[in-house]
Amino acid sequence: MIVETLWERALHQSGAHSAVAAGEGLVVVHERRTRLVGLDAGDGAPRWDVPGGTWPRAVVVADGRCLVLPQAPDTLDCRDLADGTVVWSARLPRHTGHLVVADGVVLVGGWRGYTPLAAFDLGDGRPLWRGTEPVRTGHPLVWGGGVLCGSGLDVWLVDPRTGAELARWRLPGAAAHGAVADAELQPVFTALDPDRCVVRCGPRALVLLRRSAGTAGSWFSHDADLAARAPELCGAVLWLRERRAGWVAVDPADGRRLWTVAGGPASAWGVAEVGGGFVVVDEGGSLLRLDADGRVLGRQPVGRRISALHGLGGGRVAVSGKGTLKGLALGWATGAAGLSTRVDTSGSST
Repeated sequence: MIVETLWERALHQSGAHSAVAAGEGLVVVHERRTRLVGLDAGDGAPRWDVPGGTWPRAVVVADGRCLVLPQAPDTLDCRDLADGTVVWSARLPRHTGHLVVADGVVLVGGWRGYTPLAAFDLGDGRPLWRGTEPVRTGHPLVWGGGVLCGSGLDVWLVDPRTGAELARWRLPGAAAHGAVADAELQPVFTALDPDRCVVRCGPRALVLLRRSAGTAGSWFSHDADLAARAPELCGAVLWLRERRAGWVAVDPADGRRLWTVAGGPASAWGVAEVGGGFVVVDEGGSLLRLDADGRVLGRQPVGRRISALHGLGGGRVAVSGKGTLKGLALGWATGAAGLSTRVDTSGSST
């Protein structure tokens, strides 16, 4: 694997604590404890650098806007993605967490059960509705014609513009699967298609929701503990992280395990589809190149203590490391021998 460093940005804080969002040709990163910076995804040049509050619980890029939930002050800030200027700002209750954008609506709240859900118009910040009571939910997901929320054994779908409940599911019994995983501010739901979504449950399971049928059923169970975070759908493969050992690849069509890849503990996250195969991150500071069947073809050190990888498209990725954010271009050397770590569905190595 050939890795070219396109740019590097010193964050002056831990990379693991730097909220990063990529989209529309920009990488937005929180750095220096109180600053929010919009970087050109191609060359890393700063397009804007503005006050961003402290340790944001969320940074989201959507529809030409950058939405930020800083820990302090207690506000929802909407900025123009082109220059970082504030379009509107709304005061929020203390400890508001979670932020999603759906159909021109910004939905916030529900983190740890501290606050109600609340919705604002993306265009002008006008309040649309607010729940009457605090509610606990994992990080919501835009899916199925609404915004999916869930906690314990209950999952429900909310109309983002009105707050009305559109559908509700009861997950299988806790003894077999466990409740919705406690992933803190990380995702717990993954949409497979407009009708199917998986929920990360208990220490080892995924439960499948069907919108059309209104059903929730067992779908995938692993033989080792998984990270609480929802899997990532990339390149027609569903990627989960084991808590201690590495990666698990699952077929999104039927929940069948495809392969496992050693990659260190689950504090590092990220997968990208590049060059007909995949690149996954190893916390130790390396990127692993995999072919389309999950065989490891190479390992390339790129930094120290990698916390996350963000796909930028066109064979480019951004990597959060120890105090830095790097933009990388990935390519492949011809004639490289492959090192197979493939595991078939029966668990035997090949």
